[in-house]
Parts: sequence; structure tokens; C-alpha cells
Amino acid sequence: MESLPAPPDRLPDLDDDFAGPRLREDLWVDHYLPHWTTPERSRARYDFDERGLRLRIDDDQLDWRPEDAPLRVSNVQTGTFQGTHRHRPDGLVVRTATPARLLWAPSAGRVDITVTASADAGCMLAAWTVGTEHLGPRDSGEICVFEIDAGAAVARCGIKAHHDDRLATDMSEVPVPPGRHTWTAIWGPDGTTIGCEGTVVKRSAQAPLYPQFLLIDLWEIGPRSGPYPKTAHLHRVRGWDLTP
Repeated sequence: MESLPAPPDRLPDLDDDFAGPRLREDLWVDHYLPHWTTPERSRARYDFDERGLRLRIDDDQLDWRPEDAPLRVSNVQTGTFQGTHRHRPDGLVVRTATPARLLWAPSAGRVDITVTASADAGCMLAAWTVGTEHLGPRDSGEICVFEIDAGAAVARCGIKAHHDDRLATDMSEVPVPPGRHTWTAIWGPDGTTIGCEGTVVKRSAQAPLYPQFLLIDLWEIGPRSGPYPKTAHLHRVRGWDLTP
């Protein structure tokens, strides 16, 4: 197995161990793509405990958008731009005016994300970077660091092109044992490398070389079921801006 390179020999530009008692407003926005919906639907549910930030899906939580139902999400992201991630072509309109905030949005970089995925049925924990699009609508490509369905022994990771015709979607499934793990994405002119627990699990010659927001989210996909709240933990995030 191939080992990941060591992190840069300097302090990270983004570093949060989620010690609480409040989310750091200089690093995170606690709404999921708020421009496409309304605040009561985009707002994350979360709290802090001895393990870090606990993302929650609560029994009274609304679907993120009625058009995308059933889909509930609690998300933190490193900025906003009114237009980021045009996720569907049919009738998508801005519903909430959202100022541009680029809290951490490197065009090349490294991010290390330590999480414990949800064990609750119907849930998925995901971490991804996506083009901000504030410089142009083609800048929409995504690095999917991981998508982990509750109870699954594999994670999905790779590149999603979205509206960027300079990229091609290239996703893979990789094995992952249950429990706490640190996932890594490194991207730049030489391509994209994704790793888990210090080992490379995916390489691509492609990389979206324009500003990228980081999003980390807990989803409940499908009809409501089982006990609530449904949860996942975010323990630490470190990120380095390596923009040339």
C-alpha cells in the first residue's frame, strides 16, 4: 500500500478540533447551500460533546428543499456564494439572498478530516470540496473525499465534473472499516490524491484548479424512520492552502 505524503511543514490555514461550545464563525457557515432554499430548511442541527461536533438529523427537521424531498441535511461549509453547486437543471432558483464569504477556498490544497460516520439507517456522511463558481459557472467541479452510507463497508470517493467540461467524473468504491478515521484530499497541478488513515485509496490525474469550498454533511435520504436524533461526529479538520 502507498503512503500519503506528510502534511506541509507549517501550521495549517484551517484548524479546528471542535472543542465548542460554539461553532467558529471565522471558519464555518452552518447552513447547507443556503441560497437554494430558506434558512429554516438549510440550518444545521448540531451540538458539542467530548468527541467534538455532533451533527444531527432531528425528528422535526424539514427537508432541505421540497423539490428534493425526502432529503434532510445538517452541514458545515467554509463559505458561501450565491450560485455554488447548481445541483439540478430543472427550475433551480435563488430563494435566499446570500452574501459571498470565502472563509477557506483554496485553488490547490490539502485537507485532513477526522470523522466517525453515522450508524443510523438511511444516513450518509460526506465530505467534499466544490467549486465556488464566484469566478465563473464552469468552476463547479467537486472532489468527493468520501461518502459513507450507514453500515456500509465501502466509501465512495473521486472526482465529479458537474458543469465543468474540463473534467470527467471518476468515482471509485474503496473499503473502509467502521469507526473513527482521518481522510485526506490533496489536489493541485499534478492531480488529486485521496487517502484514508495515511494510505492512498484513490488517485486521479484531474483536479479542479479554482477556488473550492469544503463541505461536511450528514444526510438522511429517504422516508423518516427509526429513532432520532441520527448522528455523526466531526472530530478535527486541518487544511492548507497550496494555491500557487
